Amino acid sequence: MATMQLHWDIFCRVIDNYGDIGVCWRLARQLSAEHGRKVRLWVDDLTSLLPLCPSVDTTKAVQACQGIDICLWTENIAVDRTGDVIVEAFACELPPKYLQAMAERAEKPCWINLEYLTAEPWAEGCHGMASPHPSLPLTKYFFFPGFSAKSGGLLREARLLNERDQWFTESPAPNCLEISLFCYDTAPVGALLHALGQSPTAVTCYVPHGKPLAAVVAQLGGCGPWQLGKAHIKPIPFMPLDDYDRLLWRCDINFVRGEDSFVRAQWAGKPFVWQIYSQDEEAHLVKLDAFLDRYCAGMDAGQAATMRGMFLAWNTGNGVASAWQDFVADRDFFTRYNRDWAARLASAPDMATALVNFCAAKV
Repeated sequence: MATMQLHWDIFCRVIDNYGDIGVCWRLARQLSAEHGRKVRLWVDDLTSLLPLCPSVDTTKAVQACQGIDICLWTENIAVDRTGDVIVEAFACELPPKYLQAMAERAEKPCWINLEYLTAEPWAEGCHGMASPHPSLPLTKYFFFPGFSAKSGGLLREARLLNERDQWFTESPAPNCLEISLFCYDTAPVGALLHALGQSPTAVTCYVPHGKPLAAVVAQLGGCGPWQLGKAHIKPIPFMPLDDYDRLLWRCDINFVRGEDSFVRAQWAGKPFVWQIYSQDEEAHLVKLDAFLDRYCAGMDAGQAATMRGMFLAWNTGNGVASAWQDFVADRDFFTRYNRDWAARLASAPDMATALVNFCAAKV
């Protein structure tokens, strides 16, 4: 280990939802547990971290949790020291006082701008690019997570897939089709619920509190659970990260959203449907298409069309019922395919390891 890079600071601004803080919390835990780094996580909204890590005390500005120092990021933070590596998550912009303290160090820290995950080819060309600060003696490097060896990889703990496989071995087979529904409130939930209500076989759909449950309540009223034909729609609590992984392993099909749950669904090796975060002028559909190009490359034309049809229906609200019928009909193939897909992704270094190695090379 390079001792000069022992201390890491991760800065995270919570925009909305849980994707940003979910990625940062997973990264912080892995850097500490697997790489021996001493990590401070600076976050501007502790309440957003609480559902993911229930042991967090939202009344404390500074605390330690699971080996991580968690600091509330306020407008006037006190800068006692800077990290040897600073991760600026998703272009959140470092505090000016902290930036100045970085510039005043004799040995300059490694400064990383951790970007959002995308499968778009241009990101591979930008991964690792240097950006000198216009007025301070500092250089920032852009680090792009991704799906190829030319990117920074995906977050994956060292024991994750072994723990998943052991869970599969020890858990009984479900007696119905089990689905998890984690989505934004803009998802075409009504159309999906109608399709589930027409299912010829028993279905249980687990809906976490928050935006997913709000979307279901807007369609069905009351507070649940609900019975629609042979489909049982069941509200569940919002889960800490590790419990959510096990829910993904348990379910036969997982609806996921954003970035963090999207990646975890792929490690689960089960069929999934991704709702990408909506952007102006439908820019998100370009990103969705880039992922589908890569993801569907190993499928035949009919299977790829079924997968694309389900993803596009879920993200546009058009043709959900027919897309769902086709998707469920090919579920056995997609289950096998996703196990192989997860194995192919796991053949590349995980993101935390790639990031540690990248920073070490900048010393």
